[in-house]
Amino acid sequence: MKNQRIFKGKSLCCFPADFVLLDIETTGLSPESEDIIEISAIKVRDNKAVDTFSELINIKRPIPPFITSLTGITDKMLLTGDSAENVLYRFLDFTGNDIVLAHNANFDINFLYDKCLDKLCRVFDNDFVDTLKLARKYLSQLPHKNLDALADYFGLPPRSEHRALGDCEMTLEIYYRLKKEAEKAALYK
Repeated sequence: MKNQRIFKGKSLCCFPADFVLLDIETTGLSPESEDIIEISAIKVRDNKAVDTFSELINIKRPIPPFITSLTGITDKMLLTGDSAENVLYRFLDFTGNDIVLAHNANFDINFLYDKCLDKLCRVFDNDFVDTLKLARKYLSQLPHKNLDALADYFGLPPRSEHRALGDCEMTLEIYYRLKKEAEKAALYK
């Protein structure tokens, strides 16, 4: 039976000044059958990045070739990673009770919720902001709102690989630009 995630945090549509921006890389799309292989996060205070977190997870099994091709993460790289339990504990400590921010947040939040419950018997219940949801609201004219399309729209350099910390950095820049779009929209109301 699929996890109902009854204690999942609330989805917020706002622009907090203090938050933890996160991104994960996984072995696939299903939290029920796949693993997190990388967790990265940027702690933001008063709209300024003040700390980072980035760790690989040793899943003790081979990564699908497609995932290695997409992320550049290899089986050998994961051998240097710690256990999911230890990485998740450190991530939860880093995040605390902060609002979390992510692009296509439900993907990351659902994985983290399920893995924290499974590995730590704890729920990941932080409220969250989804930059995809903000992009849909403030850039409705754009046909595509994935990270690459938004980076292109805002004139940001393209990412060289699909890694969690790089995606966090790109998402943070997109967040700042979406905030400016929201401020402009408020002026014209």
